[in-house]
Amino acid sequence: MLSDIISAGQILEMQEVKRNAPETEGEQEEKKVHRTKVFDVLSEDQLEVMMPIEKGLMVLLPVDGEFELWFYTENGLYQCYARVLDRYKSNNVYIAVMELTSNLRKHQRREYYRFSCALEMNSREMDEEEIRALQEKQLYFKSGLPVKQSTIVDISGGGLRFISTFNYNTDALLYCNFVLRTKGGMKEYQMAGKVLAVREVEGKPGSYEHRVQYLNMDVDEREEIIKYIFEQERRQRHKERSI
Repeated sequence: MLSDIISAGQILEMQEVKRNAPETEGEQEEKKVHRTKVFDVLSEDQLEVMMPIEKGLMVLLPVDGEFELWFYTENGLYQCYARVLDRYKSNNVYIAVMELTSNLRKHQRREYYRFSCALEMNSREMDEEEIRALQEKQLYFKSGLPVKQSTIVDISGGGLRFISTFNYNTDALLYCNFVLRTKGGMKEYQMAGKVLAVREVEGKPGSYEHRVQYLNMDVDEREEIIKYIFEQERRQRHKERSI
């Protein structure tokens, strides 16, 4: 049942689908993923979503346009296809009414939602002894080794992205250390990670963006990070509603 899974205020991502038109490589790159929120659930096959906002401008979803939707819920990620039936303004909010054109199903391909943040992190490359332990499916970190400071700009249950004034090589294995504020208080996390990609930040010479995937991560710690993300999202929604 749609109303048992989806509720107002939940984050969703959407991408337009053009089923009958062949796509070139360039056209595929132009299809953007829009991020917005559920405004209300109208029935078991219809819901209202807020028009996405990108760079301060509203994205006007076309009537009859078909989209693939991903819903981020506390029970995981759900996916379906939907068509825009109508659009209007309600209480100064621009709304699109969408009708599901497929069943809602739990989606595994995009398992972890990335939460935008600004968290301090220390990191360094792992040494040979630490890498050997990692290869044996163990986590072992030496203490007292010099680390470099950076800023995490988004985090998920599967990895993180950070900005720094230095750069690691792609595929480098890292020790990462950061602290999260949870309901139980401040908790320190020590992670092993693999650098998936590195690029210089556009417009900021000497600043580098790194995408990192966790390795041999403790299941309980992964769940803690996912819960932290949902807690932060709930707080953000509460602040927005109280304004």
